[in-house]
Amino acid sequence: MSVEAEHGHTGEGLEECRLRNLEDTVRRISDSLERSKIAEYVDFLNHPWRLIHVNLIAGLARGVGLAIGFTLLGATLIYIMTRSFVLDLPLIGNFLGELVWIIQEYLKAKP
Repeated sequence: MSVEAEHGHTGEGLEECRLRNLEDTVRRISDSLERSKIAEYVDFLNHPWRLIHVNLIAGLARGVGLAIGFTLLGATLIYIMTRSFVLDLPLIGNFLGELVWIIQEYLKAKP
């Protein structure tokens, strides 16, 4: 039995079916490429200075975020330690006392 007879198509009908299948396949590939943002990736490859610029800005943002986060975390930790039982421990209490004194002296010296 021939392919045409099997699918119920003859000549032009088979060609139209193949074209429709090909169009559907191309459309699915196109949609897949659009979802994967391959065009943006190719644009970065074609414009290396843009890639450097975007990565520089992203790195600066991460660095600033890390610094702010570490500062807030450290300040919170010191605040909790000064308000809790840790001051009763001689070694840590002396260390925190010196740290507070250094900060106060620094603030007094500022104009």
